[in-house]
Amino acid sequence: MSSALKTQLQDAMKAAMKAGDKPRLGVVRLMLAAIKQIEVDERIELDDTRVTTILDKMLKQRRESISQYDAAGRDDLSTQEHFEIEVIQTFLPQALSEIEIDAIIAAAISSTGAATIKDMGKVMGLVRPQVVGRGDMGEISNRIKARLNAG
Repeated sequence: MSSALKTQLQDAMKAAMKAGDKPRLGVVRLMLAAIKQIEVDERIELDDTRVTTILDKMLKQRRESISQYDAAGRDDLSTQEHFEIEVIQTFLPQALSEIEIDAIIAAAISSTGAATIKDMGKVMGLVRPQVVGRGDMGEISNRIKARLNAG
């Protein structure tokens, strides 16, 4: 097994089983299933970078669900999604602070020479690998747009 993160997830699944923690077990199984599906579909074994990307995508899906559930007044489902986010985040690198995110964005803008919103792709290309799993990509994208529009 080439992914330490995947091993960590499997260990967490065993621990949740032993502890009888069914809610946490369910979320861990969802993460492992998402990883396994890609491994089977692509016939590869995923590394930590790819596993982190998958978990980040799962976070994004849950954030979108929460906004829809809140709009529909489904607090029960929103609460479940919040719980799942908490569990998923325990397996991701520590979130970046706003200051760290701004520094990464500023460095990417200066190294690419980006001046307008047309250069957004170049900037995202440098920023994304540094922040995946460590921040909300939608929020980071909005910060880059604001910097490029202001500049």
